[in-house]
Amino acid sequence: MPIGWWQNDSEEYNMSRYAEVDVVETSAETVESTPNTDLSVLNLVTTEEARFFKQQVSILEELGVSSTTVSVPDERVTGEGALAGRSTVDYLRFLPRAIRESFGEYDLIHANYGLTAPAAVLQPNLPVVISLWGSDLYGRFGPMSKLCARLADATIVMSEQMATELGGNPYVIPHGIDLERFQPADQQAAQEDLGWDPGRKHVLFPYARGKSVKNAPLAERVVAAARERLDEPIELQFVTGVSHDEMSMYMNAADALLLTSDREGSPNSVKEAMACNLPVVATDVGDVRQRLRGVHHSFVAHDDADLVDCLVSVLDADVESNGRDVIAELRIEQMGERLLSVYRDVLDE
Repeated sequence: MPIGWWQNDSEEYNMSRYAEVDVVETSAETVESTPNTDLSVLNLVTTEEARFFKQQVSILEELGVSSTTVSVPDERVTGEGALAGRSTVDYLRFLPRAIRESFGEYDLIHANYGLTAPAAVLQPNLPVVISLWGSDLYGRFGPMSKLCARLADATIVMSEQMATELGGNPYVIPHGIDLERFQPADQQAAQEDLGWDPGRKHVLFPYARGKSVKNAPLAERVVAAARERLDEPIELQFVTGVSHDEMSMYMNAADALLLTSDREGSPNSVKEAMACNLPVVATDVGDVRQRLRGVHHSFVAHDDADLVDCLVSVLDADVESNGRDVIAELRIEQMGERLLSVYRDVLDE
């Protein structure tokens, strides 16, 4: 395989870089409300700063799970903010460190994202749980992820569509949403804080322009066509490199979220927009159609022309969605309980 085949396609707003393999230990003792720790998990992840991974670790700590994280070194970002990805060398450096760490006092190893799965299944000591996030199953790493899943004790996917693609009997556990962090707020105040012109419509695209799987050129064409149809100023707001804490402000300042991805698992941006009652217009990828079922003023488009029609409809109506009522079932606490149940199932086998 060519150098660079290990490039990371995982979705993330906040991108940082690392100089070496990171091993970060957290424990239930660091969380005041945590009960006595009864499980110890070795987590493998491409970057420990992934917002949904950090939430996962935090909620599991509250449920009594201690965690040590080994992450892959060196995340490189291009001038346009796109994730350039790690090289084969980076993953070769990661592999022996992950395997050595597996000789520690852990109950199981959890590989988060398919590119960390080979290290999990190659270590000889611990039961293996693998979580696939989307691009690691649908993209060029799909065959490797499927092979590793067959060797794991349990595999978790984000949607029923991913379960069908993977085959077998995986657990379907979408990433949960922090409903305290993501909630509706005053749009005018949010726009003022961000310096956005209140006389314009704002369409949020919360990804790097250069990340090809998100298909930013299609988003630009859709917004240009909607601008012409409505004959009013519409700004396409590319948002990347901001903290997870700030994303709620962007969601509340916007008039719509536009998702034009070629493939997804269970996109967190859609669920977070729903939690803020921000209307969503999206391509038919991952579990988006399932998530938007019953949500007013939000649409899954059939083709490019339909994307334009749907965005025009949302911007013209200028009303909130009822997404928060629908997404409440995916609260982060429920996700933690379900993950803990998977760990118990694996250890009881």
